[in-house]
Amino acid sequence: MNTEYKKLKRKMYKIIFESDTPKGKAFDIALLIAILLSTFVVLLQSVERINIEYGAFFSVLEWFFLIVFTVEYILRIICVDKPVRYIKSFFGIIDLLAILPMFIGMFITASQILLIVRVLRLFRLLRILKMSRFLAESNFLLKALKSSMPKIILFISTMVFAIIIAGSIMYVIEGPQRGYTSIPQSMYWAVVTVTTVGYGDISPQTTLGKLIASLLMISSYGILAVPTGIITYELAQTQRKATSNKDKAPLRRNEEKTKTCPECRAEGLSENAVYCSQCGKKI
Repeated sequence: MNTEYKKLKRKMYKIIFESDTPKGKAFDIALLIAILLSTFVVLLQSVERINIEYGAFFSVLEWFFLIVFTVEYILRIICVDKPVRYIKSFFGIIDLLAILPMFIGMFITASQILLIVRVLRLFRLLRILKMSRFLAESNFLLKALKSSMPKIILFISTMVFAIIIAGSIMYVIEGPQRGYTSIPQSMYWAVVTVTTVGYGDISPQTTLGKLIASLLMISSYGILAVPTGIITYELAQTQRKATSNKDKAPLRRNEEKTKTCPECRAEGLSENAVYCSQCGKKI
């Protein structure tokens, strides 16, 4: 009995946690479809006109998704060897958040809108499309950001000083009667102007104020290009160093001896393996 339970537990694990087998991939795709549909339902519920007309139908769907996600969460806990580790993991917390708001919603109605966190579970799409192998490329960007951080901090500090000065000047020139009621309010105008957002809720009325605003608008084109140039330069430097190190580094042993199953495309199999550990087919 214990042996059969372990076999069943292992099969469940392969289907739920692994996407290299046909059943595992089908499970993940079905789960992602359910996540998308449940998220779409939450979005429609926020539209008052639609919710009034189809509110009862949406409630039925919500209970359906609650049951599906609750069963799936329980099965994940059952089939892992260390349930506590899964519960505390990133995906474990996300899976719990997908069902917890509905239970809380039994007592606090407004909390049901938090069901939108289900969309975070779409991170599982990375496993299905096998995009995790490309995540290493993000290290280039992270290293570039880290290298450029001192320059960016210096740039932001300079911009803060410039905005304080511009806001103070506009407060003196325009004054409260034209909407510049305080220096912080004038600084807000300066930020909106420099970033070229231009809400238009506050605008200069005097000739001198318009001149200063024009100078800020013209200079903003060069200002916005500075951080982009810094990051681009550091990214190119990081890429160049990585390419140089890759050319010098010898081919690793595990890269020379990696087998792939021709049936399920499982990777990283042992060189001496005769059968695939994922689908059981002969290699």
